[in-house]
Amino acid sequence: MDKFTSLTSLAAPLLENAIDTDIIFPARFLLLLDREGLGKHAFNEWRGPGFVLDTPPYDKAQILVTGENFGTGSSREQAVWTLADLGIRCVIARSFGEIFYSNCFKNGVLPIRLTGTEMEAVESAAEAQTPLTVDLESKTVSLPDGQVIPFDIADHHRRALLAGLDEVGMILADHSQTIAEFEERRRTATPWLDLSQDKLDALAEDGA
Repeated sequence: MDKFTSLTSLAAPLLENAIDTDIIFPARFLLLLDREGLGKHAFNEWRGPGFVLDTPPYDKAQILVTGENFGTGSSREQAVWTLADLGIRCVIARSFGEIFYSNCFKNGVLPIRLTGTEMEAVESAAEAQTPLTVDLESKTVSLPDGQVIPFDIADHHRRALLAGLDEVGMILADHSQTIAEFEERRRTATPWLDLSQDKLDALAEDGA
């Protein structure tokens, strides 16, 4: 998973509420197992002339700005995969579907919740085609007019994105010593579980 530290990009304004995961990634594509290339199916029913992510310069945007309850509905992780394949690294919304929000962190996408006048300022900047800077180190969104907007993020999510680690990677990073000690005890208690191929071959020959 790619690390996320800071990002400066145009932000594509998709200012709709309750965009669910079936809109983001329609159910009929769920049999596709390869993440690469999924982006072409994102918002399939909405794509075409006039759709913001198909309209220059927003077709190169790495930030998506949207409304309330983005990613609500089905828990399908492909909804995040398809956005990531489009090149979206950050989604700024007034609120998120809970599972979609969690899935973002597993796939290197930063979801940011903003409301009120701060969100209005971000929406205006997106519609004006002016770039935003998202800095995960300082937990801020910077606008071209100099306004700096802080955002909240759980510390473990922040650390995971900064390090480019998924859940398994975080467990390995935080508990490497405990895991190593457990593996050593296991090897001592059940050595037959760690037979090398040479030892297996030797046992097979002895049995023959």
